[in-house]
Amino acid sequence: MKIGKGVEWAAHACAVLALLPPGAALSRECLADYLGVPPPYLAKQLQALSRAGLVLTQRGAAGGYQLARDAETISLWDITAALEGTAPRFRCTEIRRNGPCGASSAECPAPCDIAAAFQQAESVYRETLAAVPLTQVVAGATAVATDGRKQRIGDWIQQNASGLS
Repeated sequence: MKIGKGVEWAAHACAVLALLPPGAALSRECLADYLGVPPPYLAKQLQALSRAGLVLTQRGAAGGYQLARDAETISLWDITAALEGTAPRFRCTEIRRNGPCGASSAECPAPCDIAAAFQQAESVYRETLAAVPLTQVVAGATAVATDGRKQRIGDWIQQNASGLS
């Protein structure tokens, strides 16, 4: 299963937004700079997150992006679904009915083992990502960051976030 790099970028962007104090926002340019990614491409990811109700957008000089909900309520599946949709990755076409020895409809009362295995894998994939909230992602990153890096991140947020006093 291929997951687009936009999902990775969006997940990291949301993790950064989860670090913001209440009322603060970061511009698309600041987020792109922090992540080291092209702003126009990140804009597409942020638009998808906004359409899905995961981030809020404020226009203007003091505008930017912030999470639309508490980070505990946003999962990696929410982010993935916002960018790649919720349609199943595997779509059974009942190929076993094709060709000169194809099975009859009576011989295909249920999905074949191939389709069933892919459906099970998709279910586990979704459940696994749904069980990982942004707060867990942030806690994991925080646990391995040095005190110096934590300080640099805090200073960077203070310098770049709008809405801070």
